[in-house]
Amino acid sequence: MKTVLKADVLKRAVTGQWRSVTVASALGAAHQTGEAAVPLLIGVVIDEAVRTGASGRLALWIGVLAAVFVALSLSFRFSLRNGEKASHQAAHEVRSRLAARVLSADGGAAHGRLSGELANIATSDAQRVGQVNLALPIAFSAVVGVLVGAVALLRVSWVLGLLVLVAAPVLLGLAHVLGRPLERRSDAEQDRAALASGVAADLVAGLRALKGIGAEATASQRYRVTSRSSMEAAIRAARSRAWLDGSMLATTGVFLAIVALVGGHLAASGTITVGELVAAVGLAQFLLWPLSIFSWVNGLLAQGRASAARVAEVLAAPPTVPPGSSPLPPSVAGRVELDGVVSGSLRGVSLTAEPGELLGVVARDPADAVSLLAVLAREVDPDEGTVTLDGVPLSTVESAALRSAVLVAAHDADLFEGSVRENVEAGGDRVDEAMAAARVDDVARALPDGLDTAISARGRSLSGGQRQRVVLARALAAAPPVLVVHDPTTAVDAVTEVSLAAGIKRTRAGLTTVVVATSPALLAAADRVVFLASGVVVAAGAHADLVADDDYRLVVLS
Repeated sequence: MKTVLKADVLKRAVTGQWRSVTVASALGAAHQTGEAAVPLLIGVVIDEAVRTGASGRLALWIGVLAAVFVALSLSFRFSLRNGEKASHQAAHEVRSRLAARVLSADGGAAHGRLSGELANIATSDAQRVGQVNLALPIAFSAVVGVLVGAVALLRVSWVLGLLVLVAAPVLLGLAHVLGRPLERRSDAEQDRAALASGVAADLVAGLRALKGIGAEATASQRYRVTSRSSMEAAIRAARSRAWLDGSMLATTGVFLAIVALVGGHLAASGTITVGELVAAVGLAQFLLWPLSIFSWVNGLLAQGRASAARVAEVLAAPPTVPPGSSPLPPSVAGRVELDGVVSGSLRGVSLTAEPGELLGVVARDPADAVSLLAVLAREVDPDEGTVTLDGVPLSTVESAALRSAVLVAAHDADLFEGSVRENVEAGGDRVDEAMAAARVDDVARALPDGLDTAISARGRSLSGGQRQRVVLARALAAAPPVLVVHDPTTAVDAVTEVSLAAGIKRTRAGLTTVVVATSPALLAAADRVVFLASGVVVAAGAHADLVADDDYRLVVLS
Protein backbone atom coordinates (compact mmCIF):
# COMPACT_ATOMS: atom_id res chain seq x y z
CA MET A 1 0.00 0.00 0.00
CA LYS A 2 2.81 2.39 0.92
CA THR A 3 4.50 1.71 -2.45
CA VAL A 4 1.26 2.43 -4.32
CA LEU A 5 0.72 5.69 -2.45
CA LYS A 6 4.34 6.72 -3.07
CA ALA A 7 3.95 6.01 -6.79
CA ASP A 8 0.72 8.03 -6.86
CA VAL A 9 2.45 11.07 -5.31
CA LEU A 10 5.24 10.91 -7.89
CA LYS A 11 2.81 10.31 -10.75
CA ARG A 12 0.65 13.29 -9.83
CA ALA A 13 3.73 15.49 -9.42
CA VAL A 14 4.89 14.63 -12.95
CA THR A 15 1.55 14.53 -14.79
CA GLY A 16 0.56 17.84 -13.24
CA GLN A 17 3.52 19.46 -14.99
CA TRP A 18 3.67 17.26 -18.09
CA ARG A 19 3.78 20.21 -20.50
CA SER A 20 6.83 21.82 -18.89
CA VAL A 21 8.49 18.41 -18.44
CA THR A 22 7.88 17.55 -22.10
CA VAL A 23 9.25 20.88 -23.33
CA ALA A 24 12.29 20.59 -21.06
CA SER A 25 12.90 17.03 -22.29
CA ALA A 26 12.62 18.00 -25.96
CA LEU A 27 14.92 20.99 -25.59
CA GLY A 28 17.34 18.93 -23.51
CA ALA A 29 17.42 16.26 -26.20
CA ALA A 30 18.09 18.97 -28.81
CA HIS A 31 20.90 20.30 -26.65
CA GLN A 32 22.50 16.88 -26.32
CA THR A 33 22.17 16.27 -30.05
CA GLY A 34 23.96 19.56 -30.68
CA GLU A 35 26.64 18.67 -28.15
CA ALA A 36 27.23 15.38 -29.94
CA ALA A 37 27.41 17.19 -33.28
CA VAL A 38 30.23 19.49 -32.13
CA PRO A 39 33.01 16.83 -32.17
CA LEU A 40 31.79 15.60 -35.56
CA LEU A 41 31.86 19.13 -36.99
CA ILE A 42 35.33 19.74 -35.59
CA GLY A 43 36.47 16.50 -37.26
CA VAL A 44 34.95 17.65 -40.53
CA VAL A 45 36.68 21.03 -40.21
CA ILE A 46 40.03 19.30 -39.65
CA ASP A 47 39.53 16.91 -42.56
CA GLU A 48 38.41 19.71 -44.88
CA ALA A 49 41.37 21.87 -43.95
CA VAL A 50 43.90 19.01 -44.23
CA ARG A 51 42.44 17.42 -47.36
CA THR A 52 41.54 20.43 -49.50
CA GLY A 53 42.91 23.55 -47.84
CA ALA A 54 39.89 25.40 -49.29
CA SER A 55 39.31 28.45 -47.14
CA GLY A 56 35.72 28.88 -48.35
CA ARG A 57 34.60 25.43 -47.26
CA LEU A 58 36.52 25.85 -44.03
CA ALA A 59 34.67 29.11 -43.32
CA LEU A 60 31.35 27.42 -44.16
CA TRP A 61 31.86 24.63 -41.64
CA ILE A 62 33.08 27.06 -39.01
CA GLY A 63 29.87 29.05 -39.56
CA VAL A 64 27.83 25.89 -39.15
CA LEU A 65 29.73 25.19 -35.93
CA ALA A 66 28.96 28.71 -34.65
CA ALA A 67 25.25 28.26 -35.43
CA VAL A 68 25.26 24.98 -33.49
CA PHE A 69 26.74 26.75 -30.47
CA VAL A 70 23.98 29.39 -30.60
CA ALA A 71 21.36 26.63 -30.71
CA LEU A 72 23.12 24.88 -27.84
CA SER A 73 22.97 27.99 -25.67
CA LEU A 74 19.28 28.64 -26.30
CA SER A 75 18.16 25.02 -25.91
CA PHE A 76 20.08 24.61 -22.64
CA ARG A 77 18.69 27.84 -21.23
CA PHE A 78 15.05 27.11 -21.98
CA SER A 79 15.30 23.42 -21.11
CA LEU A 80 16.62 24.28 -17.65
CA ARG A 81 14.02 27.02 -17.24
CA ASN A 82 11.14 24.65 -17.98
CA GLY A 83 12.61 21.92 -15.78
CA GLU A 84 13.01 24.30 -12.84
CA LYS A 85 9.51 25.64 -13.42
CA ALA A 86 8.04 22.13 -13.35
CA SER A 87 10.07 21.32 -10.23
CA HIS A 88 8.93 24.36 -8.24
CA GLN A 89 5.30 24.17 -9.36
CA ALA A 90 5.09 20.47 -8.47
CA ALA A 91 6.59 21.19 -5.04
CA HIS A 92 4.01 23.96 -4.58
CA GLU A 93 1.18 21.59 -5.49
CA VAL A 94 2.47 18.95 -3.07
CA ARG A 95 2.64 21.58 -0.31
CA SER A 96 -0.90 22.70 -1.14
CA ARG A 97 -2.19 19.12 -0.94
CA LEU A 98 -0.41 18.60 2.37
CA ALA A 99 -1.83 21.83 3.78
CA ALA A 100 -5.33 20.89 2.63
CA ARG A 101 -5.02 17.46 4.23
CA VAL A 102 -3.64 18.81 7.52
CA LEU A 103 -6.37 21.48 7.67
CA SER A 104 -9.11 19.10 6.56
CA ALA A 105 -12.14 18.96 8.81
CA ASP A 106 -11.73 15.17 8.93
CA GLY A 107 -8.46 15.59 10.87
CA GLY A 108 -6.01 12.77 11.49
CA ALA A 109 -3.05 14.01 9.42
CA ALA A 110 -1.28 15.61 12.38
CA HIS A 111 -1.85 12.65 14.71
CA GLY A 112 1.42 11.49 16.23
CA ARG A 113 3.45 14.16 14.42
CA LEU A 114 4.99 17.32 15.82
CA SER A 115 4.22 20.57 14.00
CA GLY A 116 7.89 20.98 13.06
CA GLU A 117 7.86 17.50 11.51
CA LEU A 118 4.89 18.41 9.34
CA ALA A 119 6.65 21.64 8.32
CA ASN A 120 9.71 19.66 7.29
CA ILE A 121 7.61 17.31 5.15
CA ALA A 122 5.85 20.29 3.53
CA THR A 123 9.15 22.00 2.71
CA SER A 124 12.10 19.66 2.28
CA ASP A 125 10.18 16.56 1.21
CA ALA A 126 7.88 18.52 -1.11
CA GLN A 127 10.94 20.09 -2.75
CA ARG A 128 12.56 16.69 -3.30
CA VAL A 129 9.37 15.34 -4.85
CA GLY A 130 9.25 18.36 -7.14
CA GLN A 131 12.85 17.82 -8.21
CA VAL A 132 11.76 14.61 -9.91
CA ASN A 133 10.41 16.91 -12.64
CA LEU A 134 13.91 18.31 -13.06
CA ALA A 135 15.56 14.88 -12.98
CA LEU A 136 13.34 13.31 -15.65
CA PRO A 137 14.14 15.78 -18.50
CA ILE A 138 17.83 15.60 -17.62
CA ALA A 139 17.68 11.79 -17.60
CA PHE A 140 15.90 11.79 -20.96
CA SER A 141 18.48 14.20 -22.35
CA ALA A 142 21.29 11.97 -21.07
CA VAL A 143 19.78 8.91 -22.73
CA VAL A 144 19.39 10.83 -25.99
CA GLY A 145 22.97 12.04 -25.65
CA VAL A 146 24.24 8.48 -25.23
CA LEU A 147 22.21 7.23 -28.21
CA VAL A 148 23.24 10.11 -30.47
CA GLY A 149 26.85 9.72 -29.38
CA ALA A 150 26.67 5.98 -30.09
CA VAL A 151 25.17 6.54 -33.53
CA ALA A 152 27.82 9.14 -34.27
CA LEU A 153 30.54 6.73 -33.20
CA LEU A 154 28.97 4.02 -35.36
CA ARG A 155 29.50 6.33 -38.32
CA VAL A 156 33.13 6.68 -37.33
CA SER A 157 33.58 3.04 -36.31
CA TRP A 158 31.06 0.30 -35.69
CA VAL A 159 33.34 -1.05 -32.97
CA LEU A 160 33.20 2.20 -30.98
CA GLY A 161 29.48 2.60 -31.47
CA LEU A 162 28.73 -0.96 -30.41
CA LEU A 163 30.93 -0.49 -27.35
CA VAL A 164 28.79 2.47 -26.22
CA LEU A 165 25.48 0.74 -26.95
CA VAL A 166 26.48 -2.26 -24.84
CA ALA A 167 27.98 -0.26 -21.97
CA ALA A 168 25.16 2.31 -21.52
CA PRO A 169 22.47 -0.14 -20.25
CA VAL A 170 25.03 -1.72 -17.94
CA LEU A 171 25.86 1.69 -16.46
CA LEU A 172 22.17 2.51 -16.03
CA GLY A 173 21.55 -0.74 -14.18
CA LEU A 174 24.61 -0.18 -12.03
CA ALA A 175 23.40 3.33 -11.10
CA HIS A 176 20.04 1.91 -10.01
CA VAL A 177 21.60 -0.80 -7.87
CA LEU A 178 24.08 1.59 -6.27
CA GLY A 179 21.27 4.10 -5.60
CA ARG A 180 19.24 1.76 -3.36
CA PRO A 181 21.28 2.43 -0.20
CA LEU A 182 20.93 6.16 -0.88
CA GLU A 183 17.14 5.86 -1.06
CA ARG A 184 16.99 4.02 2.26
CA ARG A 185 19.34 6.41 3.98
CA SER A 186 17.64 9.48 2.48
CA ASP A 187 14.38 8.27 3.98
CA ALA A 188 16.05 7.87 7.38
CA GLU A 189 17.75 11.26 7.00
CA GLN A 190 14.43 13.01 6.35
CA ASP A 191 12.78 11.20 9.26
CA ARG A 192 15.51 12.33 11.66
CA ALA A 193 15.55 15.87 10.26
CA ALA A 194 11.77 16.14 10.59
CA LEU A 195 11.90 14.89 14.17
CA ALA A 196 14.67 17.38 15.01
CA SER A 197 12.60 20.21 13.50
CA GLY A 198 9.56 19.09 15.44
CA VAL A 199 11.43 18.92 18.73
CA ALA A 200 12.97 22.35 18.11
CA ALA A 201 9.56 23.91 17.36
CA ASP A 202 8.11 22.19 20.42
CA LEU A 203 10.87 23.52 22.68
CA VAL A 204 10.61 27.06 21.31
CA ALA A 205 6.84 27.07 21.84
CA GLY A 206 7.24 25.96 25.44
CA LEU A 207 10.41 27.90 26.26
CA ARG A 208 8.73 30.14 28.83
CA ALA A 209 7.26 27.17 30.66
CA LEU A 210 10.59 25.32 30.56
CA LYS A 211 12.36 28.28 32.13
CA GLY A 212 9.66 28.55 34.74
CA ILE A 213 10.23 25.00 35.97
CA GLY A 214 14.01 25.10 35.47
CA ALA A 215 14.02 22.36 32.82
CA GLU A 216 16.28 24.11 30.30
CA ALA A 217 19.12 21.61 30.75
CA THR A 218 16.84 18.59 30.24
CA ALA A 219 15.25 20.18 27.18
CA SER A 220 18.65 21.07 25.74
CA GLN A 221 19.87 17.52 26.24
CA ARG A 222 16.78 16.17 24.51
CA TYR A 223 17.35 18.37 21.49
CA ARG A 224 21.09 17.62 21.52
CA VAL A 225 20.40 13.88 21.26
CA THR A 226 17.79 14.37 18.54
CA SER A 227 19.99 16.76 16.58
CA ARG A 228 22.98 14.39 16.77
CA SER A 229 20.81 11.55 15.50
CA SER A 230 19.72 13.76 12.60
CA MET A 231 23.32 14.71 11.85
CA GLU A 232 24.45 11.07 11.85
CA ALA A 233 21.62 10.14 9.47
CA ALA A 234 22.59 13.02 7.17
CA ILE A 235 26.23 11.89 7.21
CA ARG A 236 25.21 8.33 6.32
CA ALA A 237 23.11 9.65 3.44
CA ALA A 238 25.98 11.86 2.27
CA ARG A 239 28.33 8.88 2.35
CA SER A 240 25.91 6.90 0.23
CA ARG A 241 25.69 9.78 -2.23
CA ALA A 242 29.48 10.12 -2.33
CA TRP A 243 29.83 6.36 -2.85
CA LEU A 244 27.28 6.47 -5.67
CA ASP A 245 28.89 9.47 -7.39
CA GLY A 246 32.42 8.18 -6.91
CA SER A 247 31.60 4.68 -8.13
CA MET A 248 29.79 5.95 -11.21
CA LEU A 249 32.55 8.44 -12.00
CA ALA A 250 35.23 5.75 -11.74
CA THR A 251 33.19 3.34 -13.88
CA THR A 252 32.50 5.90 -16.60
CA GLY A 253 36.15 6.99 -16.50
CA VAL A 254 37.32 3.43 -17.15
CA PHE A 255 34.76 3.09 -19.93
CA LEU A 256 35.87 6.31 -21.63
CA ALA A 257 39.52 5.28 -21.36
CA ILE A 258 38.64 2.06 -23.18
CA VAL A 259 36.86 4.08 -25.91
CA ALA A 260 39.89 6.33 -26.31
CA LEU A 261 42.30 3.38 -26.48
CA VAL A 262 40.21 1.57 -29.08
CA GLY A 263 39.85 4.77 -31.12
CA GLY A 264 43.60 5.40 -30.98
CA HIS A 265 44.29 1.86 -32.15
CA LEU A 266 41.89 2.28 -35.08
CA ALA A 267 43.53 5.57 -36.08
CA ALA A 268 47.00 4.07 -35.85
CA SER A 269 45.95 1.21 -38.11
CA GLY A 270 44.51 3.62 -40.67
CA THR A 271 40.95 2.45 -40.22
CA ILE A 272 39.80 6.02 -39.43
CA THR A 273 41.14 9.43 -40.45
CA VAL A 274 42.74 12.05 -38.26
CA GLY A 275 39.54 14.07 -38.27
CA GLU A 276 37.54 10.98 -37.33
CA LEU A 277 39.99 10.26 -34.51
CA VAL A 278 39.50 13.80 -33.19
CA ALA A 279 35.75 13.33 -33.52
CA ALA A 280 35.93 9.99 -31.68
CA VAL A 281 37.97 11.45 -28.82
CA GLY A 282 35.62 14.45 -28.65
CA LEU A 283 32.59 12.14 -28.59
CA ALA A 284 34.20 10.12 -25.84
CA GLN A 285 34.67 13.29 -23.80
CA PHE A 286 31.13 14.37 -24.59
CA LEU A 287 29.79 11.05 -23.33
CA LEU A 288 31.32 11.74 -19.94
CA TRP A 289 28.43 14.05 -19.04
CA PRO A 290 25.42 11.88 -20.01
CA LEU A 291 27.05 8.82 -18.50
CA SER A 292 28.07 10.49 -15.24
CA ILE A 293 24.74 12.29 -14.97
CA PHE A 294 23.01 8.97 -14.48
CA SER A 295 24.32 8.78 -10.92
CA TRP A 296 23.17 12.33 -10.15
CA VAL A 297 19.73 11.70 -11.63
CA ASN A 298 19.43 8.39 -9.81
CA GLY A 299 20.32 10.18 -6.57
CA LEU A 300 17.54 12.73 -7.13
CA LEU A 301 15.07 9.97 -7.97
CA ALA A 302 16.10 7.98 -4.90
CA GLN A 303 15.58 11.00 -2.66
CA GLY A 304 12.33 11.82 -4.45
CA ARG A 305 10.99 8.31 -3.87
CA ALA A 306 11.91 8.44 -0.19
CA SER A 307 10.26 11.84 0.25
CA ALA A 308 7.20 10.76 -1.74
CA ALA A 309 6.69 7.92 0.73
CA ARG A 310 6.72 10.39 3.64
CA VAL A 311 4.31 12.73 1.83
CA ALA A 312 2.04 9.79 1.04
CA GLU A 313 1.88 8.81 4.72
CA VAL A 314 0.48 12.23 5.61
CA LEU A 315 -1.94 12.38 2.67
CA ALA A 316 -3.20 8.87 3.39
CA ALA A 317 -3.51 9.32 7.14
CA PRO A 318 -6.89 7.99 8.29
CA PRO A 319 -9.35 10.59 9.58
CA THR A 320 -9.74 11.05 13.31
CA VAL A 321 -13.31 9.80 13.08
CA PRO A 322 -15.17 8.18 10.17
CA PRO A 323 -16.38 10.96 7.85
CA GLY A 324 -20.11 11.53 7.62
CA SER A 325 -21.95 12.18 4.39
CA SER A 326 -25.29 13.72 5.39
CA PRO A 327 -25.83 17.46 4.84
CA LEU A 328 -27.37 19.71 7.43
CA PRO A 329 -30.62 21.55 6.72
CA PRO A 330 -30.18 25.01 5.16
CA SER A 331 -31.27 26.64 8.42
CA VAL A 332 -29.71 25.22 11.60
CA ALA A 333 -31.81 25.92 14.69
CA GLY A 334 -28.96 24.93 17.01
CA ARG A 335 -30.48 22.33 19.32
CA VAL A 336 -27.63 20.22 20.74
CA GLU A 337 -28.45 17.07 22.66
CA LEU A 338 -26.22 14.51 24.37
CA ASP A 339 -28.01 11.27 25.25
CA GLY A 340 -26.20 8.77 27.49
CA VAL A 341 -22.78 9.75 26.20
CA VAL A 342 -19.89 7.60 27.38
CA SER A 343 -16.55 8.95 26.21
CA GLY A 344 -13.26 9.61 27.95
CA SER A 345 -14.16 10.46 31.55
CA LEU A 346 -17.86 10.91 30.76
CA ARG A 347 -19.96 8.10 32.16
CA GLY A 348 -23.41 8.56 30.65
CA VAL A 349 -23.95 12.31 30.20
CA SER A 350 -27.34 13.52 29.02
CA LEU A 351 -27.93 17.23 28.51
CA THR A 352 -29.58 19.56 26.03
CA ALA A 353 -28.79 23.06 24.79
CA GLU A 354 -31.96 24.56 23.36
CA PRO A 355 -31.88 26.81 20.26
CA GLY A 356 -30.77 30.32 21.26
CA GLU A 357 -29.89 29.27 24.80
CA LEU A 358 -26.75 30.34 26.64
CA LEU A 359 -25.90 27.16 28.53
CA GLY A 360 -23.22 27.08 31.18
CA VAL A 361 -21.40 23.83 31.95
CA VAL A 362 -19.35 23.41 35.14
CA ALA A 363 -17.08 20.39 35.40
CA ARG A 364 -15.66 19.51 38.81
CA ASP A 365 -13.00 17.40 37.08
CA PRO A 366 -11.21 19.19 34.21
CA ALA A 367 -11.05 15.84 32.39
CA ASP A 368 -14.85 15.92 32.09
CA ALA A 369 -14.65 19.30 30.37
CA VAL A 370 -12.00 18.03 27.94
CA SER A 371 -14.06 14.93 27.12
CA LEU A 372 -17.21 17.01 26.61
CA LEU A 373 -15.43 19.40 24.24
CA ALA A 374 -13.99 16.46 22.28
CA VAL A 375 -17.41 14.93 21.54
CA LEU A 376 -19.00 18.31 20.74
CA ALA A 377 -16.16 19.07 18.28
CA ARG A 378 -16.43 15.46 17.04
CA GLU A 379 -12.76 14.89 17.61
CA VAL A 380 -13.95 11.51 18.87
CA ASP A 381 -17.22 9.61 18.63
CA PRO A 382 -18.82 8.46 21.90
CA ASP A 383 -18.25 4.87 22.95
CA GLU A 384 -21.91 4.82 23.86
CA GLY A 385 -24.79 7.23 23.38
CA THR A 386 -25.34 9.89 20.74
CA VAL A 387 -24.66 13.57 20.14
CA THR A 388 -27.17 15.26 17.85
CA LEU A 389 -27.64 18.66 16.24
CA ASP A 390 -31.27 19.45 15.48
CA GLY A 391 -31.93 15.72 15.81
CA VAL A 392 -29.22 14.71 13.33
CA PRO A 393 -26.40 12.56 14.81
CA LEU A 394 -23.06 14.35 14.48
CA SER A 395 -21.45 11.10 13.33
CA THR A 396 -23.52 11.20 10.14
CA VAL A 397 -22.91 14.86 9.22
CA GLU A 398 -20.39 15.79 6.56
CA SER A 399 -17.29 17.18 8.31
CA ALA A 400 -17.10 20.59 6.61
CA ALA A 401 -20.82 21.22 7.19
CA LEU A 402 -20.45 20.27 10.85
CA ARG A 403 -17.48 22.59 11.36
CA SER A 404 -19.46 25.50 9.88
CA ALA A 405 -22.41 24.80 12.17
CA VAL A 406 -20.60 23.97 15.43
CA LEU A 407 -17.50 25.91 16.46
CA VAL A 408 -15.58 24.73 19.51
CA ALA A 409 -13.18 27.46 20.64
CA ALA A 410 -10.53 26.02 22.94
CA HIS A 411 -9.12 28.23 25.68
CA ASP A 412 -5.59 27.66 24.37
CA ALA A 413 -6.35 28.33 20.70
CA ASP A 414 -3.45 29.91 18.80
CA LEU A 415 -3.40 33.23 17.00
CA PHE A 416 -1.84 33.70 13.59
CA GLU A 417 1.12 35.84 12.71
CA GLY A 418 -0.31 39.15 11.49
CA SER A 419 -2.21 42.10 12.92
CA VAL A 420 -4.86 41.98 15.63
CA ARG A 421 -7.49 43.05 13.11
CA GLU A 422 -6.48 40.32 10.64
CA ASN A 423 -6.78 37.67 13.33
CA VAL A 424 -10.32 38.71 14.20
CA GLU A 425 -11.29 39.06 10.54
CA ALA A 426 -10.14 35.47 10.00
CA GLY A 427 -13.17 34.41 12.07
CA GLY A 428 -15.93 35.97 10.00
CA ASP A 429 -17.79 39.13 9.05
CA ARG A 430 -19.13 40.39 12.41
CA VAL A 431 -15.78 41.94 13.26
CA ASP A 432 -16.74 45.23 14.91
CA GLU A 433 -19.47 43.66 17.04
CA ALA A 434 -17.20 40.82 18.09
CA MET A 435 -14.31 43.10 19.02
CA ALA A 436 -16.63 45.27 21.10
CA ALA A 437 -18.04 42.23 22.92
CA ALA A 438 -14.56 40.85 23.67
CA ARG A 439 -13.21 44.27 24.69
CA VAL A 440 -10.48 44.14 22.04
CA ASP A 441 -10.62 47.95 22.08
CA ASP A 442 -8.84 47.82 25.45
CA VAL A 443 -6.21 45.55 23.90
CA ALA A 444 -5.77 47.93 20.97
CA ARG A 445 -5.21 50.94 23.23
CA ALA A 446 -2.33 49.15 24.94
CA LEU A 447 -0.59 48.30 21.65
CA PRO A 448 1.67 50.68 19.67
CA ASP A 449 -0.32 50.50 16.40
CA GLY A 450 -3.71 49.63 17.82
CA LEU A 451 -5.62 47.02 15.84
CA ASP A 452 -2.95 47.10 13.14
CA THR A 453 -0.21 46.02 15.55
CA ALA A 454 1.57 42.97 14.21
CA ILE A 455 1.66 40.05 16.63
CA SER A 456 3.99 37.09 16.52
CA ALA A 457 3.01 33.52 15.68
CA ARG A 458 0.62 31.98 18.22
CA GLY A 459 0.15 35.45 19.72
CA ARG A 460 3.16 35.09 22.00
CA SER A 461 3.82 38.85 21.84
CA LEU A 462 0.51 39.48 23.67
CA SER A 463 -0.20 38.93 27.33
CA GLY A 464 -2.42 36.02 28.35
CA GLY A 465 -5.48 38.25 28.85
CA GLN A 466 -4.95 40.10 25.58
CA ARG A 467 -4.59 36.84 23.68
CA GLN A 468 -7.76 35.43 25.26
CA ARG A 469 -9.80 38.45 24.21
CA VAL A 470 -8.57 38.34 20.61
CA VAL A 471 -9.27 34.60 20.44
CA LEU A 472 -12.77 35.17 21.84
CA ALA A 473 -13.43 37.98 19.35
CA ARG A 474 -12.38 35.72 16.48
CA ALA A 475 -14.82 33.04 17.63
CA LEU A 476 -17.67 35.54 18.05
CA ALA A 477 -16.98 37.03 14.61
CA ALA A 478 -17.63 33.63 13.04
CA ALA A 479 -21.23 33.71 14.40
CA PRO A 480 -21.86 29.96 13.99
CA PRO A 481 -25.30 28.54 14.88
CA VAL A 482 -23.63 26.74 17.81
CA LEU A 483 -20.60 28.14 19.64
CA VAL A 484 -18.82 26.25 22.41
CA VAL A 485 -16.24 28.23 24.37
CA HIS A 486 -13.94 26.86 27.03
CA ASP A 487 -12.66 29.05 29.87
CA PRO A 488 -12.49 32.26 27.77
CA THR A 489 -11.77 34.56 30.75
CA THR A 490 -9.21 32.79 32.95
CA ALA A 491 -6.50 35.41 32.31
CA VAL A 492 -8.56 38.62 32.75
CA ASP A 493 -9.53 40.61 35.84
CA ALA A 494 -12.95 40.40 37.48
CA VAL A 495 -14.25 43.67 36.00
CA THR A 496 -13.28 42.68 32.47
CA GLU A 497 -14.76 39.22 33.09
CA VAL A 498 -18.18 40.72 33.81
CA SER A 499 -17.96 42.86 30.69
CA LEU A 500 -16.99 39.84 28.54
CA ALA A 501 -19.90 37.82 29.94
CA ALA A 502 -22.32 40.59 28.99
CA GLY A 503 -20.67 40.88 25.56
CA ILE A 504 -21.04 37.17 24.86
CA LYS A 505 -24.69 37.17 25.90
CA ARG A 506 -25.42 40.25 23.77
CA THR A 507 -23.57 39.08 20.67
CA ARG A 508 -24.91 35.54 20.80
CA ALA A 509 -28.54 36.52 21.34
CA GLY A 510 -30.73 34.10 19.36
CA LEU A 511 -27.82 31.68 18.78
CA THR A 512 -26.94 28.60 20.80
CA THR A 513 -23.92 29.03 23.04
CA VAL A 514 -22.32 26.58 25.43
CA VAL A 515 -19.82 28.03 27.91
CA VAL A 516 -17.70 25.42 29.66
CA ALA A 517 -16.20 27.36 32.56
CA THR A 518 -16.09 27.91 36.30
CA SER A 519 -16.30 31.71 36.12
CA PRO A 520 -19.12 33.07 38.31
CA ALA A 521 -19.57 36.05 35.95
CA LEU A 522 -20.06 33.83 32.91
CA LEU A 523 -22.29 31.39 34.75
CA ALA A 524 -24.43 34.22 36.15
CA ALA A 525 -25.03 35.40 32.56
CA ALA A 526 -26.09 31.89 31.44
CA ASP A 527 -29.76 31.02 31.00
CA ARG A 528 -29.13 27.64 32.61
CA VAL A 529 -26.15 25.80 34.14
CA VAL A 530 -25.35 22.09 34.13
CA PHE A 531 -23.01 20.68 36.79
CA LEU A 532 -20.85 17.64 35.91
CA ALA A 533 -19.19 15.53 38.56
CA SER A 534 -17.61 12.09 38.25
CA GLY A 535 -18.54 12.01 34.58
CA VAL A 536 -22.29 12.51 35.00
CA VAL A 537 -24.76 15.39 35.33
CA VAL A 538 -25.48 15.85 39.03
CA ALA A 539 -27.39 19.14 38.96
CA ALA A 540 -28.94 21.67 36.57
CA GLY A 541 -30.59 25.05 37.03
CA ALA A 542 -29.83 28.73 37.40
CA HIS A 543 -26.45 29.71 38.76
CA ALA A 544 -28.04 31.59 41.65
CA ASP A 545 -29.84 28.40 42.72
CA LEU A 546 -26.89 26.03 42.25
CA VAL A 547 -24.54 28.00 44.50
CA ALA A 548 -26.48 26.59 47.42
CA ASP A 549 -24.92 23.20 46.60
CA ASP A 550 -21.66 22.78 48.53
CA ASP A 551 -19.84 20.89 45.77
CA TYR A 552 -20.90 23.39 43.10
CA ARG A 553 -19.97 26.34 45.28
CA LEU A 554 -16.57 24.81 46.03
CA VAL A 555 -15.78 24.48 42.31
CA VAL A 556 -17.09 27.87 41.23
CA LEU A 557 -16.13 30.10 44.14
CA SER A 558 -12.82 28.53 45.19
